[in-house]
Amino acid sequence: MKLEVIATCIEDALIAEENGADRLELITAITEGGLTPGIGLVEQVAKTVRIPVHVIVRPHSRSFVYSKLDLLTMAAETKAIAASGAAGIVVGALTAEGRIDEQALEVLLPLTNGLQVTFHKAFDELDDQIAGLRTLRQYPEITRVLTSAGPGPASEAAGAIRRLVEEAGHGSPQILAGGGMKLEGIRDFIETSGVREVHFGTAVRQGRDALAPIDPAALRALAGSLRSAGTLK
Repeated sequence: MKLEVIATCIEDALIAEENGADRLELITAITEGGLTPGIGLVEQVAKTVRIPVHVIVRPHSRSFVYSKLDLLTMAAETKAIAASGAAGIVVGALTAEGRIDEQALEVLLPLTNGLQVTFHKAFDELDDQIAGLRTLRQYPEITRVLTSAGPGPASEAAGAIRRLVEEAGHGSPQILAGGGMKLEGIRDFIETSGVREVHFGTAVRQGRDALAPIDPAALRALAGSLRSAGTLK
């Protein structure tokens, strides 16, 4: 099992690492679902923490449909992140028809220079997620899919997530459950869904406020709960 935690600043990154996170998703604009942070922050976090840092590449929150100019921005950000010391990027793009934008992937993936790639929650807007997962399987650079299996919270979609886990099998990409995850019932969720990676944001922040700092006690309790269940090693 891996526990991924959202970080929005250097303090978040340090607290997350110290209290049980295995990996960071580094973003800004958390209330907009996450946008690309400045490269200075990316470089600072990547050189400060020891755990892997995955950086979102998302130029705006209007939609997941990107213009040619958007893609130029995303390409520049991907190249900068690849040179920063970060371990991965988190990216996704859809066509106007609501399918995975393979042309966008073919622009961006060659620029990743060995980074791991997570296809983010744009995936949750697909009408046919099994077909979407099969499309992503064609791209070996994509190592995981961050999903709640639809528009609702991941914690309420364990059965749908399990179907994606079974489709993914032991190959790539794997399923990273995230989006509205709750601390309560996490062990039952993992058992039902079969996921081997979970992603937490607001639930491990003080007062469960998206704009508040990470709550060290809440994060430690989560990591401890997972370990005591034998799911984190």
